Amino acid sequence: MVGAFNDVSALSWSFDPVTYGHCDILRRAFDLFEDVIVGVAVNPAKSSLFSQLERQEMMREVIASMGEPSSSHTGVIAFDTLAIDAARAVGVTALIRGVRDTADLDYEMQIARRNVKRAPGIRTIFLPASPSMRTVSSTLVREIARMGGNVDLFVPAVVARKLTQKLAS
Repeated sequence: MVGAFNDVSALSWSFDPVTYGHCDILRRAFDLFEDVIVGVAVNPAKSSLFSQLERQEMMREVIASMGEPSSSHTGVIAFDTLAIDAARAVGVTALIRGVRDTADLDYEMQIARRNVKRAPGIRTIFLPASPSMRTVSSTLVREIARMGGNVDLFVPAVVARKLTQKLAS
């Protein structure tokens, strides 16, 4: 079903680090869109474990490891503006937003309402997290890793290695 919308979508989060929850939404975006651009955001309200450059590279490695045929139509960009402005700048037609619960949905709906005023031609598509991914968050993963716990159930192997290396330094 690749190319169901036959245009370009974008996903954006801070990806600090990339989790299986992110991969779940990304895999479904591959099913819906021929081209997918992943935006790695800078969130000034958060203190990131990984630099923006490290997060971009991590995302590229995760996408390559997913083995998706659509990965050749996937780009990874960085931005430090509003997601809607970055989306408009690269010409996407839809923003894909993963939601885990009603709190996420309420928050994302507020942003979507503002975005439609800023860029009426860009749709926002909400994809609910798979049931097994609803409790997975980058914050949870960082906390587990900092406490020496095993994060293999929550992140791809490449991310687990990078977490171990980062926290050891």
